[in-house]
Amino acid sequence: ILPPKEKLKDETEEMILHLQKESEGKQQRLQEWKCLQRRQKYGELTEICGEQYVKEVTNAPKDVWVIIHLYRASIPLCLLVNDHLSLLARKFPEVKFLKAIVNSCIQNYHDRYLPTILVYKTGEIKGRFIGAAGCGGIYLKVEELEWKLAEVGAVETDLEENPSKDTVNMTTLSARSISAHEDTDTKSSDVMKPRIT
Repeated sequence: ILPPKEKLKDETEEMILHLQKESEGKQQRLQEWKCLQRRQKYGELTEICGEQYVKEVTNAPKDVWVIIHLYRASIPLCLLVNDHLSLLARKFPEVKFLKAIVNSCIQNYHDRYLPTILVYKTGEIKGRFIGAAGCGGIYLKVEELEWKLAEVGAVETDLEENPSKDTVNMTTLSARSISAHEDTDTKSSDVMKPRIT
């Protein structure tokens, strides 16, 4: 005994609609997954050499932020920055984090400019942090570096405020202290000394 043709036709149409909706849902999930895979294809701090610079940095995809650290292994702050960038690369896998030994990219680059962090997008420099002071000093915390990168737009941080805003710049403090205590009777050729009271 077969059901009437109308009922069979209605059930068939319902089944086809259900299968179409299911297929559309699967395609949408597949597209979302592909988009996520594209955005999260980096996830680590990768070493490059000077020959790869144009390909990996300048010619990177237009929608990708590229952060490159030029460093020298003999400089402790450079090693600290590499550690911090490794952590940030895992936290922000959609951003391309790179490092390169400075001599492989730039000959005769002076150590006082290290570490150097350059931030690129669409082949242009969008931010630069040069030297110990520019990068945050020898006590740099990973959150401070994250904040710096967020300020130029390279990462979307979940930090609510600048973690280094309360940090006192000891160099500035020392300079102010000395000039505040400078003896006004001293000649310009005299060595500046704090006044002893």
